[in-house]
Amino acid sequence: MPRTFERAEREEIVTERVVRPGADDVERAAEAALRPRSLDEFVGQRVVRDQLSLVLHAALGRGKAPDHVLLSGPPGLGKTTLAMIIAAELGTSLRVTSGPAIQHAGDLAAVLSSLEEGEVLFLDEIHRIARPAEELLYVAMEDFRVDVVVGKGAGASAIPLALPPFTVVGATTRAGLLPAPLRDRFGFTGHLDFYADDELERVLVRSAGLLGIHLDADAAAEIASRSRGTPRIANRLLRRVRDWAQVRGDGRLSLSAAHAALEVYEVDVLGLDRLDRAVLTALCTRFGGGPVGLTTLAVAVGEEPETVETVAEPFLVREGLIGRTPRGRVAMPAAWEHLGLEVPPSAGLGTLFG
Repeated sequence: MPRTFERAEREEIVTERVVRPGADDVERAAEAALRPRSLDEFVGQRVVRDQLSLVLHAALGRGKAPDHVLLSGPPGLGKTTLAMIIAAELGTSLRVTSGPAIQHAGDLAAVLSSLEEGEVLFLDEIHRIARPAEELLYVAMEDFRVDVVVGKGAGASAIPLALPPFTVVGATTRAGLLPAPLRDRFGFTGHLDFYADDELERVLVRSAGLLGIHLDADAAAEIASRSRGTPRIANRLLRRVRDWAQVRGDGRLSLSAAHAALEVYEVDVLGLDRLDRAVLTALCTRFGGGPVGLTTLAVAVGEEPETVETVAEPFLVREGLIGRTPRGRVAMPAAWEHLGLEVPPSAGLGTLFG
């Protein structure tokens, strides 16, 4: 009897957890609410936006599906948003999946065979799609057909299944990992670059308007300067400053509120967070500026090597704080200066003799 009661109690708790939205769900909903709905609303990426507008409007004028689109660039710059905009501009629906979710050719065949004419298929992280599915995608993108294999062994036969015209929008953060045959099947390729501070200010002003809050111009400039050139980070910091102003301030998103909030959330003047500073501190103080291997550096900061390499390192390299050499990572003079440490004469020399 007690065991039955305990099981029922656990089931009730689980049910409550399922029903209540989690923090990640709330965060995703907030991000989705701030996404632009059309190319005219999309801030920044002027070259890609203009080129994409020509592709879409030309296709609409011909009454045909546009060429397949490949979007590349670092995370948070708007690849998913542009995929949604493409479907909206074409007046069609969007199917969303990702490369890691497609591990077998049958997975992709099921998705492709359910597409309707003119639909947009968004393949996020397309560089991680499984090789058998990748080869199936070649034929589907070029000839609009999939070959369904019936039977096994020597008696197996392939039956071609015609597909209605559709458009694939692929997104990747690592375009170099895409095989040439797949990359060549995209009629349009757009690379998204990091945003300038003034572009991020426009993003923040727009987002503040959608959130129904007033954002002072100097506060917008301060948040933009710490957003690492990334709209996703800018919008996230904006919501955190709003939280601080609501709970500890007077509700106004002023420069002083921005400074106080960003200090609470450990985002410094360069946009570095806790992990970034931990990497720099370990590199400069524990390893004398390097060179040090990625795995050793990751152990020193208590993170996985992949986290250090994909989350912290790209921004630190771009800002000239660390360098990558065949022998490992080295601290550049700017890293020592940012941490308030004396720059040794050998700082950065690992990049010359790596």
